[in-house]
Amino acid sequence: METKNQVIVLYSSHTGFTQRYAELIGRELDCPVRALKDAPSDLSQYGAVVFGSRLHAGIFDGWKKAQKLLAKRGAKRLVVYATGAMPNEAEEQIQKVWEQNLTPEERNSIPHFYLQAGLCREKLGAGDRAMLNVAAWAMGRKKGKSAEDAAFADAISRSYDISDPKYIQPLVDCLQELE
Repeated sequence: METKNQVIVLYSSHTGFTQRYAELIGRELDCPVRALKDAPSDLSQYGAVVFGSRLHAGIFDGWKKAQKLLAKRGAKRLVVYATGAMPNEAEEQIQKVWEQNLTPEERNSIPHFYLQAGLCREKLGAGDRAMLNVAAWAMGRKKGKSAEDAAFADAISRSYDISDPKYIQPLVDCLQELE
């Protein structure tokens, strides 16, 4: 498949998961990959622009800023992906996140994908680590804790990596169909 100059992948990454997925997508499609801050000044030459970032406290981090920059630089077609610590099976929560971050029009017009990634506490800022510690402490004190509550408390108390290259395939398939 010939994709040179058809697609560019732009990302914003704080702990490395989003960048890793961007690079995997770029290799699969044989297309350029850049940090959003290094985006070309003219994106109109690309048939599609992929933007990836993390979910941070339920927010698709950097999306509003990216939208403005991509529109200003002439991006024609957008595809977005978010990475996070939730497993892909948390479909209901993932759907809620998209509903909170994309307008109904955006959800209908912009293909969007969630790629489970993980949590790297060592690369988080002190504020984020403190919030996770408080949440884990509060969850530990909760009376009548469900199995989901216990799993959540465990998940936010340590670093882990649940990413896998196979999770990019639906996004890659979508881009191939756009051509």
